[in-house]
Amino acid sequence: MKVILLAGGLGTRISEETDAKPKPMVLIGDKPILWHLMQTFAQQGLSDFVIALGYKHGVIEEWLDELEGVDRVVDPSDFEMDQSHPSKWRVMGINTGADTQTGGRITQCMKAFPGETFIATYGDGLANVSIPDLLQFHKSHGKLATVTAVRPPARFGHLNIHDGQVVHFGEKNQSDEGWINGGYFVLEPDVADFVYGDGEPFEVGALPRLAEIGQLMAYHHEGFWKPMDTLRDKVELTRLAESGAPPWNIPK
Repeated sequence: MKVILLAGGLGTRISEETDAKPKPMVLIGDKPILWHLMQTFAQQGLSDFVIALGYKHGVIEEWLDELEGVDRVVDPSDFEMDQSHPSKWRVMGINTGADTQTGGRITQCMKAFPGETFIATYGDGLANVSIPDLLQFHKSHGKLATVTAVRPPARFGHLNIHDGQVVHFGEKNQSDEGWINGGYFVLEPDVADFVYGDGEPFEVGALPRLAEIGQLMAYHHEGFWKPMDTLRDKVELTRLAESGAPPWNIPK
């Protein structure tokens, strides 16, 4: 199974880092966050990647050219030609356009491989999602799509207020936050038909349409998940990367 990684956005909320490079190339420790993400999949036996490129796509392409242990794929059929090095990452970059939204990026990648089921996720966050469990859940329900539901990070201090008086101040508990879209989608081929153009975000187009007809299921992930939306997030992820046991690493 191939993994689509969305790596073409502008990353405007962390523009201090993304003026010269796309967001997935922001360094976490000594490696881009994209490398850490790909490693979490490779640790679980998935090493065929389709990267949806856009903004400053050449930066990622040059990085891939220089990255050791990678077979660059230039044509979709090349994925099937060389199975002799299963430990290597096989990567195909598709320039989906600088202004294309997430829906368009996903469908362009899917249409390059007609009839295939994909995992797709965002290239600017890290998690320890169990891919075998996710796929087992997806197969069990038989619907067109699965989204991984996660708890949002508890970013702000929580105020418990009674009659205008703060009676408790403390960190907000993630478990009080409900569930949000954490990416890590599993998508059947027909999902591409639910995207109505390159300019449509996946999150406001295809996903609501699928939900409306009962074809979207949620896999609940209670473990680590963290997006890199701000410089504060980058600093925290770097601290975790340098800790010796990053929480997004998958146990062997």
